[in-house]
Amino acid sequence: MQHRFIILLCKEINSIIDSGKYLEIQEKSILTYLTLLAATTPITVSWSPKVAIVMIACNIVAIAFGKFTIKNQSAGPALPSSPMFGGMGLPALLGTTSLGHVLGAGVILGLANAGAL
Repeated sequence: MQHRFIILLCKEINSIIDSGKYLEIQEKSILTYLTLLAATTPITVSWSPKVAIVMIACNIVAIAFGKFTIKNQSAGPALPSSPMFGGMGLPALLGTTSLGHVLGAGVILGLANAGAL
């Protein structure tokens, strides 16, 4: 239902712009469109310990994946407790935790949509 509304709204905006009448539209009507569009965005899950556990697990998986796939792990500045991260340097750790956060965001949104969180 929401997807149809968004598609119709986008088509309406595109037809107005294509017709050359977009200069004639008042600011109030544009704000109305934006308000309607904002009202259709889904509500995301709020933070909870379950969300934190999922994010931590995704980061651990990403660090383990990076440990086995990054060719030169110890390049760049070393970490203060490098053995804790398997001898990884700062660039490798930043790369793997960045991947972990992207994975975590996807998993959290997926689990929230499935009703598991």
